[in-house]
Amino acid sequence: MTATLARTPLHALHQRLGARMVPFAGYEMPVQYREGLIAEHKHCRSAAALFDVSHMGQIRLVGADAAAALEHLVPVDVIDLAPGRQRYAFFTNASGGILDDLMVVKTPPDAKAAGFGDVFLVVNAGCKDADLLHLVTHIGHRCQVVAMPERALLALQGPQAVRALSALNPAVAQLVFMSGGLYELAGSRCFVTRSGYTGEDGYEISVPAADAERLAQALLDRPEVKPAGLGARDTLRLEAGLCLYGHDINETTTPVEAGLTWAMQKVRRPGGARAGGYPGAAEIEKQLTGSPPSRRVGLTGLERMPVREGAVLLDAQGRELGRVTSGTIAPTVDRPIAMAYLPVDHAQPQHEVYAEVRGKRLPMRVTPMPFNPHRYWK
Repeated sequence: MTATLARTPLHALHQRLGARMVPFAGYEMPVQYREGLIAEHKHCRSAAALFDVSHMGQIRLVGADAAAALEHLVPVDVIDLAPGRQRYAFFTNASGGILDDLMVVKTPPDAKAAGFGDVFLVVNAGCKDADLLHLVTHIGHRCQVVAMPERALLALQGPQAVRALSALNPAVAQLVFMSGGLYELAGSRCFVTRSGYTGEDGYEISVPAADAERLAQALLDRPEVKPAGLGARDTLRLEAGLCLYGHDINETTTPVEAGLTWAMQKVRRPGGARAGGYPGAAEIEKQLTGSPPSRRVGLTGLERMPVREGAVLLDAQGRELGRVTSGTIAPTVDRPIAMAYLPVDHAQPQHEVYAEVRGKRLPMRVTPMPFNPHRYWK
């Protein structure tokens, strides 16, 4: 029997907008709208795109010990995070693999009073039930762990996102990248962060589910805003060199292999005042001070044929090196791009490998990421 797919609060709006709906992480989600993936991708790069990301998990941690408790599950500095500031983090397992990646906000006083807890988390849709259990099991005795299914989540992304959202509340323009606060938008109290997963300036907006369609329509009424689906979200994040959980990172890849050590602050690294103490710390610290067996790299195709996830990568002698974890023809850079894990001796910039696609060996070159420059508002 096929399981019934969940729907976000914007499902009826997606249907009115002519979205093509697909199953994703247990939800019926829009993959693209009438204008198509490439048009949506380019509109996000040039103006502003609105994404429904309500399938993501929103969780609040409540209690004076919440930040310190969370540090026992992530190799990231949460204690010293200032109120109103956001940080990228990841849950790790005993072998140093990544259970999920997430966003963490130390909530400012007004957001705390409005029910967002002491620490506010946004986790991946496919992992949210496991993440909730992970949190309750390991730190539920130190703080309250509360799921927030009563809230929807919108992502407004692109260089004109600030113009569109400022039309609803000019104060949002004061936010800088990776900061957040409580704002009134279209008659609803929303928690807004200046962040996103496209490489562009933009916002993520936590809104009561009952008010989500009204807010989304108010944004879509703006001339600079158009809807965008999961397809464009994927090509945008790949051009930005950002990982997709379950594809580019998973429980077998460590943050060091994945090139995510930039998210580990000095205080949590070997020799830091609060080093270790999280699952898999011994393996991760060993790789930090030594070398991991492989590294995540960017690849650009030297021919026009796209190289998709799962393609085998070979050296010049035909020996298997690894597999592509994400790949597409990138609309902005107009060439095939991909991410993969390669042994460290093959992971150097400009090194060439070969992707096996339909019996052909396509040359690809190791390329620094992002493929398209980030344009965050700092």
